[in-house]
Amino acid sequence: MTIPNPYDSPTARRAFLAHLDRLAALDDTEQDLVRLGQMPDLHRWLEQIRNIGGCAHPIYITGRTTTRDTHTGAVLRHYTTHGEPGGRLAIRCGNRRSGRCPSCSRLYQGDTFHLMRAGLIGGKGIPDDVRTHPRVFATLTAPSFGAVHRAGTCHTTRRGRCTHGRARRCRIAHAGGDGLIGQPVCTDCYDYVLHILWNAHAPRLWNAFSINLYHHFAAAAGIKRSKIRKHVRICAAKVAEYQARGAIHFHTVIRIDGPNGPGSTPAAWATTELLIETIRTAAGAVNLSAPPSSAYGERQLPYGDQLEAHALRADAGGTLTDEQVAAYVAKYTTKSAHESGALDHRIGHPDRIPHLPLTAHHRALIGTCWRLGHVPELAHLNLQAWAHTLGYRGHCLTKSRTYSTTYTELRAERAHHQGALYTHDTDDAVTESAWAYAGSGYRAGEQLVAAAIWEDVLAVRDLAVPS
Repeated sequence: MTIPNPYDSPTARRAFLAHLDRLAALDDTEQDLVRLGQMPDLHRWLEQIRNIGGCAHPIYITGRTTTRDTHTGAVLRHYTTHGEPGGRLAIRCGNRRSGRCPSCSRLYQGDTFHLMRAGLIGGKGIPDDVRTHPRVFATLTAPSFGAVHRAGTCHTTRRGRCTHGRARRCRIAHAGGDGLIGQPVCTDCYDYVLHILWNAHAPRLWNAFSINLYHHFAAAAGIKRSKIRKHVRICAAKVAEYQARGAIHFHTVIRIDGPNGPGSTPAAWATTELLIETIRTAAGAVNLSAPPSSAYGERQLPYGDQLEAHALRADAGGTLTDEQVAAYVAKYTTKSAHESGALDHRIGHPDRIPHLPLTAHHRALIGTCWRLGHVPELAHLNLQAWAHTLGYRGHCLTKSRTYSTTYTELRAERAHHQGALYTHDTDDAVTESAWAYAGSGYRAGEQLVAAAIWEDVLAVRDLAVPS
């Protein structure tokens, strides 16, 4: 589109005014699309957005990077953002939440899949023999904080009414997706305080379970606790997920190695069956105490009775395959917190809580979290800052150091592979870089174009890997 110059002639002046009237009639998105269409370097901007896969909220940087030969000082490669659109370069936001950035979360999910898979079948620096070691996929849940609606027919054995006059059982068969699933049958009976305390102490509960595993394994093998690590090493990777009721539970892969790590074979008595039994007893023995307070008294924090443990066998004799487990865990690392009643952003003031786009139950959990933030005995938990996550302060995925590779190594390997496609630097090359933050996000029209690019990326993947 050519913009008339108002100084050329009266006719051009009228055409220019008409152009302004047309722009005024457009909304923000259309105006920005017009601006994009007039960019002289539009093709390069589109190339940047394609390179980051249509990232929903890119980070912009300015700066330069220079690669030199250490012996001669000759410049092997030089790049600067001076010639880029707006003098800046777009890079990925790196957000793992699918609700915030589908493109970056897809990349994170892929990294998680390979991280988990390497610990199950080897690769990425882990010996292939680990697939013959005892391996178990387990799920550890929170205890009951009060009766909640469940999928299908729930609480059919309950009779009568609670102390608040409400029926103890629900006669409705809830289909998947029913908004009542996970909501308390009686909100007055539901122990919101214990729920938040359990979420807030979930990392400690996992740590206590990990320690118990060694102790119970030693007891089952008839070996002293101080000597058990000379016979076996227990490694694990776990992902934290919110249940529909808003309680944290853990999905974990647990593997038994020899005393020298994944490269050594565990003792013959360290069987998968013994590991499953040890997981059950170790979880059952965990019973932490929350800091006592006059605000809520004394509360105990055990694991729930619902514990699942499935053997993973190299001969495909188990109910789950290694790829299924890796994909299952990877899916939950990118799940949006909003899907489970939590939020992806912090809450600045309690006045916002009643207006949050959540169920009454989850708003009550957030409100309880905010109120407990005023309890002196819980000051170290910083609950108000973590009210948006219902009190949970841990990482989404954690693992033992020897379980498998790391996200850092996977990203470095990918960057090295991508860099090798365009450069042929030797080991004698040194790179000097200087970068600065220059903004983030899109304008209205840019966001529309980036969304279309992400849809194209998905379409190409669907063609390459048909379902």
